[in-house]
Amino acid sequence: MTSLTWRSVLYVPADNLRALEKAQTLGADAVLLDLEDAVAPERKRDARGQAAAALAQAWPCPVLLRVNAPGTPWHHEDLELALAARPDGVVLPKVEDPQQLHPLPGEWPLWAMIETPLGVLRAPEIAAHGRAAGLIAGTNDLARALRTRPDPERRPLLHALSSVVLAARAHGKVPLDAVYNNVRDPEGFRRECRQGRDLGFAGKTVIHPLQVEPANQEFGVTDAEAEQARALLAAWEEARAQGRSVATFSGALVEQMHVDEAREVLALYTRSAG
Repeated sequence: MTSLTWRSVLYVPADNLRALEKAQTLGADAVLLDLEDAVAPERKRDARGQAAAALAQAWPCPVLLRVNAPGTPWHHEDLELALAARPDGVVLPKVEDPQQLHPLPGEWPLWAMIETPLGVLRAPEIAAHGRAAGLIAGTNDLARALRTRPDPERRPLLHALSSVVLAARAHGKVPLDAVYNNVRDPEGFRRECRQGRDLGFAGKTVIHPLQVEPANQEFGVTDAEAEQARALLAAWEEARAQGRSVATFSGALVEQMHVDEAREVLALYTRSAG
């Protein structure tokens, strides 16, 4: 799953039939059917049934299923649904210990939500788990647990966010940034996407259809960036053809690290275009 793009991962409440139908058309890189926070207790059963029906359909993207946490009245039935419906991955809320991943049945990739202080501290151990596909930052619960004040630049959370990225990248897993709550602030959303990308996140979890395309753009590769990568690779190949072990591009020394990065940019560009 890590070879896919994860620029935008759209949360969809599994009890909202209209949202489930619309989600297939929005162009998100992945859809996350939510049985947990977005569904009221009295709606859990209906949500489970609609999630099963949705997972039986053909989707243009991976579909993940967020189950309720262990110890809740709904956890066991959520796992039974996952076993029967076979989503592309299961999202676990408030993971604080890799042991929480060990007893889970099935073979689906697991996505661990890191949304508590202990989860942040143990993120490297969680990311190292063999079934972990990625880490998802959950800043709403984390900010509350840390008693931080609201900050549009997320300065109180930067250490935790970077810790999530560091843990995921160290183990070859996908780090996904947290949601942006104000769906009426498109510029603030883009600003936070750019910040998340600068921090090293692969993409962003989103909660509204209007956030999908901006996330795809901010975490994607522009035509200009792709052309720049092609030109750097051409300079490298020319230098190698001339028997030189180093190359220069735009006045800067080109090393193997830059070549690898350019190839990654083009791979992302190709996957995004496809």
